[in-house]
Amino acid sequence: MGRRILPDEMTPPQVAPDAAHAPPQPSALKRWLLEGSSPSPDQEGFYEDERSVQAKHRPHPWWQVMCLTGVDYFSTLGYQPGIAALAAGALSPLATLVLVLVTLFGALPMYRRVAGESPHGDGSISMLERLLGFWPGKFLVLALIGFVATGFVITITLSAADAAAHLTENPLLKPLLGGAQIPATLLLIALLGAVFLKGFNEAIGIAVGIVIVYLGLSGVVVGHGLMVVAQHPQVVPDWLATVRQGYGSPLALIGASLLVFPRLALGLSGFETGVVVMPLIKGDAQDTEAQPAGRIRNGRKLLTTAALIMSVFLLTSSLVTTLLIPAAAFQTGGAANGRALAYLAHTQLGETFGTVYDLSTILILWFAGASAMAGLLNIVPRYLPRYGMAPDWTRANRPLVLVFVGIALLVTLAFRANVDAQAGAYATGVLALMTSAAVAVTLSAFRHHQRGLGWMFGVISAIFIYTLAVTVIGNPEGLFIALLFILGVLAVSLYSRVQRSFELRVSSVVLDDSAIKLLKSSPIRPLRLVAHRPGPFTQNEYQKKELRTRQMAHLPDDAPFLFLEVDVDDASEFSDVVEVSGVRVGSYGVLRAKGSSVPNTIAALMLHLRGKGAPPQVYMRWSEDTPLHLALKFLVEGEGDVPPLTHEILRRAEPDRDRRPIVHVGG
Repeated sequence: MGRRILPDEMTPPQVAPDAAHAPPQPSALKRWLLEGSSPSPDQEGFYEDERSVQAKHRPHPWWQVMCLTGVDYFSTLGYQPGIAALAAGALSPLATLVLVLVTLFGALPMYRRVAGESPHGDGSISMLERLLGFWPGKFLVLALIGFVATGFVITITLSAADAAAHLTENPLLKPLLGGAQIPATLLLIALLGAVFLKGFNEAIGIAVGIVIVYLGLSGVVVGHGLMVVAQHPQVVPDWLATVRQGYGSPLALIGASLLVFPRLALGLSGFETGVVVMPLIKGDAQDTEAQPAGRIRNGRKLLTTAALIMSVFLLTSSLVTTLLIPAAAFQTGGAANGRALAYLAHTQLGETFGTVYDLSTILILWFAGASAMAGLLNIVPRYLPRYGMAPDWTRANRPLVLVFVGIALLVTLAFRANVDAQAGAYATGVLALMTSAAVAVTLSAFRHHQRGLGWMFGVISAIFIYTLAVTVIGNPEGLFIALLFILGVLAVSLYSRVQRSFELRVSSVVLDDSAIKLLKSSPIRPLRLVAHRPGPFTQNEYQKKELRTRQMAHLPDDAPFLFLEVDVDDASEFSDVVEVSGVRVGSYGVLRAKGSSVPNTIAALMLHLRGKGAPPQVYMRWSEDTPLHLALKFLVEGEGDVPPLTHEILRRAEPDRDRRPIVHVGG
């Protein structure tokens, strides 16, 4: 009838792979592409092990990582003063003041809290993920990743296009590069990808040099501009007279500044990237997985310092460009259009300095995509592979770099490297992420019973919702482009989830003491399991199930077995830890398992329980439902047509038929 076994035979031994089934050695190219991929594919991003973080990316001092995010944030000085002048005219300094107040008293405290609650590079998305479970939480995350892709990819393409525009419009290079906007943009994006294929350390090193030079030269331009204003004090009263003439009262002035503010919101970019790249920040030696206090502290230093630097430059650059540049020069085709500080550098400090400043502006605009690329490389591997919605190779940096560079090249060709055409999509992506972050910290504050902070963050949320709404109404094409990215993310994610449904999808099986005791009391091989729906059943009901099973499978009356019941805890999770307990109902032994999918849980448990003898066997009944409905139930609810699904998962997990657990089906 069967063989009695010792208890230590229940756990499968480590068996060397058969030569016939040994995986082929990867090529040198594949090894290079997958170098540095995560060795632990089933961990959630916000529980990522500190050693894994440091093994994947060598941490850097916070100020160096600030430069990596700053190439995006600080590079907006290249076009922000011109945008403000076009949008607000003489009100530009006042509208910029509103932007600075929102930065320092809205976005900064909001993201300082995000840094504390999401210090492992998940950004604000993980905060919302933890508030919503199951499929709604997954789809919300996918939608937000779509906005991440919108903001970050457009950052890469828009910045490269703007850099190419400065390059092709430079008086010295225009005879050579005039009309080569698209090829120049494509080349800059390809060079950016090459830097990231080389590695993160090189990207950060380049960013540090570029940011120091650019901020230093911008400081010279702004400082000289303030000196010119001081030497010609009449420009200030003239400006004030223009403002009073256009707006009759202080209230009208404030109202106009608030209405114009959403058009200046590009100056808020950089905060989400700042928290996404937190794994790159060096913390304290005492940092742990659960409490990386040093990294959090240094991450907040990064956010605060960047916000203060940018606020000073935004206010001063807006002031000097408004006071010293004729309004006509800001218009389309004007000498200061999209390059206000560069215009001052040429006119106030000479052509030689102006050319050097042009070069620094081109470099920082080109490399602004580095912070976006770093953000994408940190945030995508933390969600899509864990959801089973991307292949595991997406945990490695280099394949992702090639994918994102390819997308950026296609976007550039689609927009013909036009900066203005991409601005709406960029603003929509950035503001959608900041709005979701504001909502996340508001809910978090109320959940922690911090009502004062909750109401404060609620006001900030209202500001960002207003800003996003105005932006979408004014530039609906931005929302359309963002929706295309979201649909793309959803399509790829769902396709990958369906394709990977027959993977084992279980990271480990944990038997508690009651399960081990029950298994030890039934030491007969082959171990027989009878699948049974979970529920508060009595001994009589189990007795009826036993009778039907023995009749269906022609199982002898003296052949022992255990009932197996699987409870699906969260079917939206792709990989899960199966937890197994054991109970006795009268004379019947029942193993009760919890997992994300019934077929995967049964397959994983049987593989876990096979010993050195005959593999375990499971007995099931055919379902009476339609195939389509069963397929949907498997994908959405983790159930479906369990017998063939279990067999297919076992077939893929164990190629050796002699070692593969057996599935019996009847009824």
